[in-house]
Amino acid sequence: MLMSDWQAAAKLIDHTLLKPEATADQVKQLCHEALTFGFASACIQPCYVPLASSLLQGSAVKVCSVIGFPSGATLTECKRFEASDVLRQGAQELDMVINIGALKSQDYAAVQADIQAVFDVAHQQKALLKVIIETVLLTREEKIKACELAVAAGAHFVKTSTGFAGGGATVEDVALMRATVGNRAQVKASGGIRSAADLMAMVAAGADRIGASASVAIVRELGAP
Repeated sequence: MLMSDWQAAAKLIDHTLLKPEATADQVKQLCHEALTFGFASACIQPCYVPLASSLLQGSAVKVCSVIGFPSGATLTECKRFEASDVLRQGAQELDMVINIGALKSQDYAAVQADIQAVFDVAHQQKALLKVIIETVLLTREEKIKACELAVAAGAHFVKTSTGFAGGGATVEDVALMRATVGNRAQVKASGGIRSAADLMAMVAAGADRIGASASVAIVRELGAP
């Protein structure tokens, strides 16, 4: 990708608004920006899926929502229901948080089953599943294991961060995730990506998708009107 190619950059970005105080008007603005600049998706909290779906219907911009967000500690049945419900209401992509505590407890079967449950729902609806491993909370070995479990469960993407755990994407983590999953899954870098240089560094390290709330500033830096 050329630094001047803002449209190609926009197609990599999930334009994101996940803060708990987000208003309906802010979600409307997010969707308007996603349509204007051609972002890959608008990523919003589950309660705003109907609104985003109505605004983006018929466009190339996907509706993305989050599952078990941001802690990942909800029950698997809750994650399954949440996934099913947001897909029914128009979501086309799901970003789910793993059970981080189970991973750190080395209960790998539980982690994989949790992901698998959401994948099964996504697969039935032909939706994309991105699995957030929350890299800032994990050791190198845990990051590798989380990626392996996500791939084994069928995930389409592994994703670095929620942005709510005190840290975001790093070039080193993205490169490690890419090396771990190879071509078996894609990699999404999210959290703290605020400039064109940040985006380019993540793409160079192996990211296929970028999660950002500063999306408009990024593409304008690359030449968008």
